[in-house]
Amino acid sequence: MVTVLAIAWQTIRSRLGGFAGAFIAILCGTALVAACGILMESGLRAGVPTQRYAAAAVVVGGAQTVRPPGADALSAEQVGEQPTVPAALAGRIASVPGVRAAVAEQSFPARVVTRDGQVVDGPESLGHNWDAAVLAPFTLRGGDAPAAADEVVLDAELARRADVGVGGQVRIATRSVPMTFKVSGVVDGPSRQSAMFFTPGRAADLTGRPGQAHAIGVLADPGVAPETLADRVRAVTGGAEVVTGVERSSIEFLDVSQTRTLLLAIAGSFGGFALLVAVFVVASTLALTINQRRREFALLRAVAATPRQIRKLIGTETTLIALVAGVLGSVLGLAVASGLRDAFAAIGVIPADFGLAISPLPLLAALLLGLGAARLAAWAASRRPSSIRPVEALGEAAVERRELGRGRVLTGWGLVLAGLGGALVPLFLRGDLAAATSSMSTLVIVIGLAVVGPQVTGLVLRYLAPVLARFWRISGYLAGANAHANARRVAAAVTPLMLAVAFALVTFYGPTATSAAAQQETTKSTTADYVLTGAGGVSPEVAAAAGRLPGVAAATPVVRTSVITTTPMGDSLDVQRTPAQGLAAEQAGAALELGIDAGRLTDLTGDTVALSRAEADWLDKKIGDEVSFYFGDGVPAKLRLVATYTHDLAFGDFVLPVALAREHIGGRLDDAVLIRRQPGADADAVSAALRTLPYPGLAVAPSAAVAPEAGDRQAQFYLNLVAAGVIVGYLAISVANTLVLTTAQRSREFALLRLVGTTRRQVTRMMRLEALATVGIAVVAGTLVALLPLALLNAGLRGNPVPAGPLSVYFGIIAGAALLGMVAIGVATSVALRAKPIDAIGVRE
Repeated sequence: MVTVLAIAWQTIRSRLGGFAGAFIAILCGTALVAACGILMESGLRAGVPTQRYAAAAVVVGGAQTVRPPGADALSAEQVGEQPTVPAALAGRIASVPGVRAAVAEQSFPARVVTRDGQVVDGPESLGHNWDAAVLAPFTLRGGDAPAAADEVVLDAELARRADVGVGGQVRIATRSVPMTFKVSGVVDGPSRQSAMFFTPGRAADLTGRPGQAHAIGVLADPGVAPETLADRVRAVTGGAEVVTGVERSSIEFLDVSQTRTLLLAIAGSFGGFALLVAVFVVASTLALTINQRRREFALLRAVAATPRQIRKLIGTETTLIALVAGVLGSVLGLAVASGLRDAFAAIGVIPADFGLAISPLPLLAALLLGLGAARLAAWAASRRPSSIRPVEALGEAAVERRELGRGRVLTGWGLVLAGLGGALVPLFLRGDLAAATSSMSTLVIVIGLAVVGPQVTGLVLRYLAPVLARFWRISGYLAGANAHANARRVAAAVTPLMLAVAFALVTFYGPTATSAAAQQETTKSTTADYVLTGAGGVSPEVAAAAGRLPGVAAATPVVRTSVITTTPMGDSLDVQRTPAQGLAAEQAGAALELGIDAGRLTDLTGDTVALSRAEADWLDKKIGDEVSFYFGDGVPAKLRLVATYTHDLAFGDFVLPVALAREHIGGRLDDAVLIRRQPGADADAVSAALRTLPYPGLAVAPSAAVAPEAGDRQAQFYLNLVAAGVIVGYLAISVANTLVLTTAQRSREFALLRLVGTTRRQVTRMMRLEALATVGIAVVAGTLVALLPLALLNAGLRGNPVPAGPLSVYFGIIAGAALLGMVAIGVATSVALRAKPIDAIGVRE
């Protein structure tokens, strides 16, 4: 073992340039995996410091996840709306030993309105009951606590923005028209959200949730540990969430709880994909590096080295390289994770103040995974040089092996066929599942083509070589002959570039297909003339007020929420959160066309639901059947099916009565109101009348602005771009790495060409033509690989096979790929030609 280790170390020292490619591939791959591990751990342990509950040792809130009976812990789904707990639970908690006080906190949207009817700018503002101020604690810096129903206490920053002091008058809008309150006091307190405090009775009225509380803060007796107290409190709270420490912020802020779940999902899917790409890239790079040493291994076999010794040598070399690269890559993963967190915050996917949890575990896991991937790749790449017979060793090393093994051919073309089969799925399924299947099918096709790459590349070069020779004579002939004779080398360069092009195209144009299909169906389904929206939501009174205006035929309130469904999958349950809409049955038909194909939308009242045709078929439900699911806040639902519809891209799979949907969203506010004019009514007059409604922050826009789930889709789109950018960046490094390696190894070949009379200019032109052929094959193949799934996806969703999205992005991707390939080969060629031919001809292969 010591001898093998010494030889491996000597080999690495003498071939630093050859091992540099493998080192870079493992370094970057480990950094990506480490970053995903850090994000995953952050989803489990990180958050933001609690603010409103800073003084509470324990916080009790509604369950943050839904775990139906029979589902395992991994199947639990994060709630989409703020859950509540019974306020009466505070009395039971107060009797627990070690509890000094248990305070139920009310929390509801409340906005300060200026004298001219505009909402005061700043962070989200919430109203609370004054007795909950002790949980932060909020301390009075002036004035007194609210004592009457028309009194309010503002936090100092909100009072400054509203330009009001103690004793002044302020207008506040909650779920109705603004009301005037007297500022009885000003408090110092946290700043992530603006706060205002009312008397307990007034707060209970304004929240719109009788008997319910946002959370219950538990103050501990001196000397009682929070964890000990939490165990005692759990014994009396049933299924409520009981948390301490940083977990308190997940009850306080819904976005923190959702971010943790989102980070787990992102890190899991993105990390798995990054690991797959890393294994693919590392294997490709190591195979190329080992293939360049065919003569060396042939010589070792000729002097009696056994196959086991060859494999052990390659494995030891790879282990040494992977250990160094893995350690450095794990540390680099800290910077990558921080960059990803900042990027996710910039696009609004996670809160800007959400921190990362750092521990050695993700770094160690990334190191072990990187080492395992490298060893697996080395084992696969070492099989050929270790298995040839000594008598054939030198002869085989002299010429690149042309044919592929039968197993490899069958595997590669089998993957291609499987990917093509997956690309057909969008013709039968719709929505996000179709887009995800389309993206995955592209990756499978690319991997399949990579497996049979030399075969495909050789076939293309057989026809391309005569074309190059015809137009560029000497340089073209040399380029074509070289590329055709070394199809494996060209395939090694083509594969990562093809993967980068295909992945970038599918990542960008896949989501645009889904968004365009949803927008197309929304536009077709919306018969309203205007849409009313507001920052933070629209009062439920707006629809009724707008409906009374002259020239308005119908005013339809819209509530966007989510529901959680369960579907048996063998012995387990599949739990999913899916978008849902709340609509007013008596008004919806005048402003929206859902494509009702069974039942009546006018029956959508009380405890009823409408389902998309696809969802009804999936659940095997018919009109009149009972449909079981969970509302967005985790409350179980059993509703009667009254209608099915076909426009599910625009409205999701569930449509609820608007009053029922409001009961299960945090602010009890509508998202929009759709307005339909009366025939012959003056458009400008109706628009002007809508702007006179006495509700602050209302915006009137044409109905073309209606885009259900636009915010979620946009955030998901940007999230995909960030993830794709990281993967494509890694692939770009791999591409440059591979191209430089394949070019740098040819210094003896360049020297020989120059010694037999080929000029430096002709060699440079030859390499430019080879680079052009390599980039051209990769771009065309990558485009075709991505185009077929994208065309089928668009045909299935939009009825038009032409991919949706700007064409400029495609040209940008192609230009980037071409520039990367040409520059990498050009720089490596320039460096290789610096040596004198007589010196370069003597270097080792």
